[in-house]
This record gives sequence, structure tokens and C-alpha cells, in this order.
Amino acid sequence: MEVLKIATAGSVDDGKSTLIGRILYDTKSLTTDKLEAIEKTSKQRGYDYLDFSLATDGLVAEREQGITIDVAHIYFSTKKKSYIIADTPGHVEYTRNMVTGASTSQASIILIDARKGVIEQTNRHFFINNLLRIKDIVVAINKMDLVDYAEDVYNKIKADFSELMSKRDYQDQKITFIPVSALKGDNVVNRSDNMPWYTGESLLEHLENLDKKDIYNVGTPRFPVQYVIRPKTEEFHDFRGYAGKVYGGELSVGDNIIVLPSKTRSKIKDIYVYDQKYETASRRSSVTITLENDINVSRGDMIVKEGDLPTIDKQFTANVCWMDSDHLTIGGKYVVQHGVNKVLAKVDRINHKIHPDYSGIEKHVSELGMNDIASVTFKLNKPIFYDQFKNHRTNGSFILIDTQNNNTVGAGFIQ
Repeated sequence: MEVLKIATAGSVDDGKSTLIGRILYDTKSLTTDKLEAIEKTSKQRGYDYLDFSLATDGLVAEREQGITIDVAHIYFSTKKKSYIIADTPGHVEYTRNMVTGASTSQASIILIDARKGVIEQTNRHFFINNLLRIKDIVVAINKMDLVDYAEDVYNKIKADFSELMSKRDYQDQKITFIPVSALKGDNVVNRSDNMPWYTGESLLEHLENLDKKDIYNVGTPRFPVQYVIRPKTEEFHDFRGYAGKVYGGELSVGDNIIVLPSKTRSKIKDIYVYDQKYETASRRSSVTITLENDINVSRGDMIVKEGDLPTIDKQFTANVCWMDSDHLTIGGKYVVQHGVNKVLAKVDRINHKIHPDYSGIEKHVSELGMNDIASVTFKLNKPIFYDQFKNHRTNGSFILIDTQNNNTVGAGFIQ
């Protein structure tokens, strides 16, 4: 079954957790004990409705404050798809959590409170989705029940958001506007009778009808080798296969390939999924590849098509989201984990800090604090093979690891 990962974004009290809880409730994805706990807590708090946010806010601090702090991953399935929803916090203090949740998502839901409209935090949410090249974005205009389901309110917010869209540098996004009431269930799973002026799909209908080719960023095929398979049994005495996941494009039997970093040439002989042979490995499929000739290939090497090489260099510039309380400084040394490869890197310069509300950039920056986003140039102790993030989400991204305590301190997207 197809799996779709969705990131959510919205300001405090815009109703993200309630929206997700409503989806779980209306798709009958809540267990009986969870539903009973929601009913009991809602009654204890004196509500005359079910507080669906209790289905997702798991931390005590979240339930006490009524806000989302950590990234929660919620799983549910329909007959058509399986879904993973990354419920990310909306507050500026947790920008790093938002980046983390959205970095591996194929679609995104940005919530806007119908009473407040497009606010500064909306700019930040859209900027992050633009930065991370999320192709399908749903702008869910929530709490329509509190503005009497007024079409003019919806149209005003849609016009304001369209103005924000003109600032983006990633034009391949599809933006869909849906008026909803998470609390009442309007246009979440089922279409609403309260807004006859809206003739589009409900939120879940839209997600159900998303086509894979419309949401996955198409790039060139990259096959980082995760594991070298040598059974050394009587039946497979000479078998040598290379296991991994195909990113960006397809690989087929007979393709002329180059192995990086050695630049050794060969041809794909067989493609296996477990014990079944296939002619083509589609993107995002996990396969084992064998080659025509016996060459040296190790974990961390990358198999690419001949004439379609990535950049091979000992330095690069990337947009970095800094996630640690200790500052990133010029001259600081970190481990860059790029796919399965780890290389030592030094911060050569901080080119500029990027304000994620589209208010511009800040030059002459000497360090980055938690939640800062900036353009940073790194020098490496050995070459890596990478693509620009805008062309290849997987081979153009990396994480930064502190050399002293092994903590993940930043996420980067190569320019």
C-alpha cells in the first residue's frame, strides 16, 4: 500500500492537533480506550464537545498548555493509502522541530485561523515548505464555524496567501485551499453542507487522490550502497550483490553505470527484490543490484548512470537550520553525515542569515543560534558526491553532528 507522509504547520491555537484528531475520529482510527479517555477528559474540563487535540498531544506540558511542542508522528490507514502525519509545533521557538518534521514529507497542511487570517507565522510556515521543496501544499482555512462559514472571509485569506506565494523561489508547488472546521468536522473527512459555495474536495479526499508522480520530486537516479551481500553458501558461492534504495529515478538491467568515488565502470546485470528478479528498479524501491564484472564496491559508495554524475567536491554551500543551544561558529568542526557517508567538515564562512518570514537576509553574521537558518559554506576533509537540494532532495541533504558529544546539531540543504 502506498504510504504518504504529511507535515502539518500552523500557529498556536490554529487547531492542528484538533484537525488530526478529527481525521482519526472520522476515519475510525482511534482505539476504544483512546476515545473513552478523550470523552472523559473533555467532560472533566467542562467541554460540550470532544477535545480531539488530546488524540495527538502526548507530552504532559502539551496537554497542560494546549500547545504542540515536540514532533508527534501519527499513523492511520484508509482502504486506499497509509498515512504518517508529522504533527509539528507552530511556535517560532520550535522552528527546528518544524524543519525536522517536514524534511521527509511529501505533502504539507498549513493551517490558518479564519478569524486571524495570514499572519507572520504563516509566512514562516510557507517559507519552510518552500525551502524543503514540498510539492503539494494544502492551505486549510480552519475555524470557519466561528466566522459563520462566510465565503468572503475565505476569499480574503486566499487572496492574502496568493500574495505570499509570489515571494517563493520554488514554482513547482501545487497550492490547494480548503475551508474547514476541525472541531465540527466540516470538509475534513466529509464534505460540508454548511459551505455550499465551496465545490472542491474535502481534505481527506484531496490526500486520497494525490498521485505519486505529482508529489515526489523527480531527479536523476542515485543508488547509495547500504550493504554488500556475500552469502558464501554452496548455492550462492560467488554471489556479490549491493543492497540499497533507489532515489530520484529508475535503474534498469543493462544500464551502464559508474561507481563513486572510484569512478569504476560496469553494467547492471540483475535487480533483485528478495528472491524475485526485476528488469527495472523504480525510485524509492529497496533492491539488490548485481554487476556484470567483479569490481570493488563498498558500503558508502554510490552507483549512478554513466554520463549522469553528481558533483564531487571537498566543499559546498548549504542552507542550514541550526538546532543546538551551542552556537555554530566560523571555524567550527562538525561531522557531515551525507547518506551513509560521514566526513569531517569545517565551517568556512557564514554567508548570510535568512529570515524565514520573507523579510530578507542579514549579512556579516559570525555565529548561528538555535532555530536560525543561514547560508553556510563548508570545507571537507574528503570529497563527497552530492546534488543540489532543489534537484535531488535525498542526495542534496545532510545532517551535522557535534564531534564532542555526537548530538545532531543541524540539518542542511545543499545549494
